[in-house]
Amino acid sequence: MRDYKIAPSILSADFANLGKEVTDVVNAGADFIHFDVMDNHYVPNLTIGPMVCKSLRDYGIKSVIDVHLMVCPVDEIIPEFSRAGADFITFHPEATNHVDRTIKLIRDNGCKPGLVLNPATSVSVLEYCLDQIDMVLLMSVNPGFAGQKFIESTYDKISDVREMIDAINPSIRLEVDGGINLENIGKAAKCGADTFVAGSAIFNSKNYTSTISQMREIIAKS
Repeated sequence: MRDYKIAPSILSADFANLGKEVTDVVNAGADFIHFDVMDNHYVPNLTIGPMVCKSLRDYGIKSVIDVHLMVCPVDEIIPEFSRAGADFITFHPEATNHVDRTIKLIRDNGCKPGLVLNPATSVSVLEYCLDQIDMVLLMSVNPGFAGQKFIESTYDKISDVREMIDAINPSIRLEVDGGINLENIGKAAKCGADTFVAGSAIFNSKNYTSTISQMREIIAKS
């Protein structure tokens, strides 16, 4: 039985009440809190930095914070997010000249490293570093904006990466991010994903507890 995790993305939260929003979603059953960090360079949007992560820790948020860095170059900001309280830090291989070195940098700073693959990025990038990471994040939309539609070809990619992970280390988390909702989370789980980033599907719903509970029920039946 896989250890499934729900990771609401604060990109879709009400930033005027972020501390309360995150507290509410944690109390509703969220496992991880997902940070979408964008730099208006690697992706065409600008979002949040380490200060927001530290603010949530200072507010009292104790949940696992899962930081997805959509920034280039990426190395300089990694120690800042570590100091701010991140647990997982994932990055795109295109955002560094040395993937192996960046993985080690995250680990040396006390966080769990992971690689992010865009929809058109080949899984072959994992071949020589899968044994060094704790998470693979598959983008099921092109990174940059919340509320996009799930790209159907991601299902096959999830299956391919699940096979690779199971051959190396089944404890590596397989996360999927982009357009996840009640209609597709079950199939994503059936294909092998175990960690689900959901922004608008949760934060735009009327009842966080009900939505997360429904997601768990659907995953359990997959």
